[in-house]
Amino acid sequence: MRIGEIAALVGVTPRTVRHYHQLGLFHEPERLPNGYRDYGLQHAVVLARIRRLTELGLGLAEVRDVLADDAGRELAEVLEELDADLAQQEAAIAERRARLGDLMEQAREGRLPAEGPVSPELTGLFGALIPSGSPMAAKDRTHLALLDTMVEKEQRERLYAALRPLVEDPEFARRVHELYESLDDLAEAEADDPRIGPLGDSLAASVPDELLALMGDGLHQTESSFGEAFLADFAPAQSAVVRRMLAALSARVRGLR
Repeated sequence: MRIGEIAALVGVTPRTVRHYHQLGLFHEPERLPNGYRDYGLQHAVVLARIRRLTELGLGLAEVRDVLADDAGRELAEVLEELDADLAQQEAAIAERRARLGDLMEQAREGRLPAEGPVSPELTGLFGALIPSGSPMAAKDRTHLALLDTMVEKEQRERLYAALRPLVEDPEFARRVHELYESLDDLAEAEADDPRIGPLGDSLAASVPDELLALMGDGLHQTESSFGEAFLADFAPAQSAVVRRMLAALSARVRGLR
């Protein structure tokens, strides 16, 4: 048989057969005097087995190991590993579908955050926030959405659990909205505006100790390239306020230790 004939017989392409030859996976037969390869029935048997193994999901390196082991022990081990891998994929797909189902339900009910998709914990936190037209409040939501991706699940859940009672407290929410408005007022201000220091201190004072303890070493992120990018996301005077706030919080952390 020619290469096109054996490829058609097994249901692969001649290019695939040549690729297997290049990898040393499928031994190339002797060529006839006219230069053509001459494939026999056993070549078709091996090629068909390679196709069956790859259709199971085995990589070509694993297929090579299986073909090299005539006793079948390697195949049994590979199949067990493949089954375990598929079970993990199945569980991951089920989890993703459950998450998608929850997001679709939120969308139908009008509860899907504009920053979504975010974790269920942050969705709940957003739902508890009092609506605000403040540009700074909107920016804060995008920062929380970024944090939602950056922080490990356990730390994230602890942080949101600490934030939830605060956002549900009307007095605290009112105070935060006032601070947002003060920050909005600095959007066009110079970086040496006299309101910067008092506002930064007020922002720091609004953070309770239990929340500050969870923020921990994250307060020093401003010294990194991410921190520089974070501060650059604000107008100059607003950035100065955030720097002042973080400096005050860092001093409080040292006092708590």
